[in-house]
Amino acid sequence: MSEQQGHFQRAITLFDAIMIVTGSMIGSGIFIVSAGIARGVGSAGWLLVVWLITGFITLAGAVSYGELAAMFPKVGGQYVYLREAYNKLVAFLYGWSLFLVIQTGVIAAVAVAFARFVGVLLPWFSETNVLFQIGTFNFTTVQLLAITMLVGLTWVNSRGVRGGKLISNIFGSTKLVALALLILFGLALGINDQAVSLNFHDMWNAASFSPTGESLPLTTWGLIGAIGLAMTGSLFSSDAWNNIGFSGDEIVRPERTIVLSMAIGTGIVTALYLLINLVYLLVLPIHGDPNAAATDVVSRGIMYTNNDLVATAVAESILGRAGAYVMAVLIMISTFGANNSIILSGARAYYAMAKDGLFFPKMARLNKAGVPGVALWAQCLWACGLCLSGSYGQLLNYVMFSVILFYVVTIIGIFILRRTRPDTPRPYRALGYPIIPLLYVVLASAFCVVLLVSPATARDSGMGLLLVALGVPAYYLFGKSFGNSK
Repeated sequence: MSEQQGHFQRAITLFDAIMIVTGSMIGSGIFIVSAGIARGVGSAGWLLVVWLITGFITLAGAVSYGELAAMFPKVGGQYVYLREAYNKLVAFLYGWSLFLVIQTGVIAAVAVAFARFVGVLLPWFSETNVLFQIGTFNFTTVQLLAITMLVGLTWVNSRGVRGGKLISNIFGSTKLVALALLILFGLALGINDQAVSLNFHDMWNAASFSPTGESLPLTTWGLIGAIGLAMTGSLFSSDAWNNIGFSGDEIVRPERTIVLSMAIGTGIVTALYLLINLVYLLVLPIHGDPNAAATDVVSRGIMYTNNDLVATAVAESILGRAGAYVMAVLIMISTFGANNSIILSGARAYYAMAKDGLFFPKMARLNKAGVPGVALWAQCLWACGLCLSGSYGQLLNYVMFSVILFYVVTIIGIFILRRTRPDTPRPYRALGYPIIPLLYVVLASAFCVVLLVSPATARDSGMGLLLVALGVPAYYLFGKSFGNSK
C-alpha cells in the first residue's frame, strides 16, 4: 500500500530542466566521435558540415517537438505525444524500444564509459582485470563499477525527484563550465599553426579513410552517403534532448518550461559542440599516421587518435601528459551527470505505459517519495544486464535508426493533430511551421534511408527495425495480460 501513497511533485524549475537537457545530451560522445567522422568525410570543412547539419536537425526537432510538449505536458513525454497523435500501439512501440534498447542501452554504455575513464586514474578498474569467470563469461572490475554506478544513481532517484535534479544541476553545470574552459584554453594556448595550415588549406577535399590509412575520394553521391553515415556519431552525441518531456507532471509550468529548456539546452550544446570541434581542428591536423606512436598525438592526427579519444589528444597537446588525466576527470563528470539525467527521465515513460495497462502494473505505482520506484529499478536491472552481457555495444548500433525513426513519426504527429484536433489549446506553436518541421522530417528521413541502404549499416538498421516490429506481438501480449490493447 505504501507504494501507492506518493504523488508527483512539481519540483523541476526552468534551470533544473535546462541542466537535465544539457546533462542528458553531453555524455562521452563529443570527446570521441569526431575521429570516426573525420575518417568518414576526410576534411576539416566536411567535418564541420556534419556537426552543422546535426545541430540544425537537433534544433529543428526541439523547436518543432515543443508544440506537442506544450499540448500534453504529462509524465511519459514522447510516449504520450504518440498516443495522442496516433494510437496506443504506435506509442507502445516507442516505449517498448525505449525500454529494450534506446534508454537502457545508452545507460549501460555510458556507465561502462564512466568506468573505463575511472581506470585512467585508478588502473585497478580495467577490462583486463577479471574478478571471476564462468565459462566464456568474464566479470571485470569495469563491469563492477558500471553496475555500482547504476545502482547508486537509481537509489538516489528512487528517493525523490529533488535528489536526482540536484545531481543533474551540480554535474550539468560543472561539465558546461569545464567544456567552456577547454574551448578557451584551446583557443588561447593550443593553436598549432601547422595544423591550421593543413586543415584549412584544402578543407573541402572529401575522402573516406580506412583504419589503416587507405583513402577513397568521394563523389557527390558518395559524399552524401558518407555524411549520412558520419552523422550517426554526431546525432548520437546530440540525442536525449527530449528526455525532459518524460517528467511533465514534475515540472513547474511545464507547458512553458519544457519548450524553453529544450530550445535553450539544445542551443547551448550545439554551440559548444561546434566550438570544440573547431578547437580540435586548430590544435591537431585532421590527417595523421595510424602507425605513429600512441603518445605522438600530433602525428596521429584527429583521424587516428589513440582509441579515438580526440579531446584527450587535444588536452595532451596543450598540457602534456597531465592533459590525459584532466580529460579523464572531465569525461567522468560528464558521463556520471548524463546517466543521472537519463535514469531520472526514462522511468517516467514506463510508468505512463503501465498506467495505460500496457506494461507491468507495478510500474504504474509511485513510492512514498512520489517517483515511479519500481519502474526505476526495472530500468536499472535491465541496464545492468546489458552491462554484464556486453551486448549493449551491438544494441547501440541499432539505437540511432530507431531513435530518429520515432522522432520523424512524432514530428509528423504535429501535422496530424493540427488537422484532427485544431481546437486543442497550443500554448506554443512549432517555430516556422510548416517549413521547419517539414525540413526535420525530410532530413531525418533521409538519414534513416542512408542507414538502411548502406552496406555498412543496413544489417544493424534492419535489426533496429526488427526490434521495433517485435513490439507488435508484445503489445497484444501485454494488452491481453493487463487488460488494455485497444
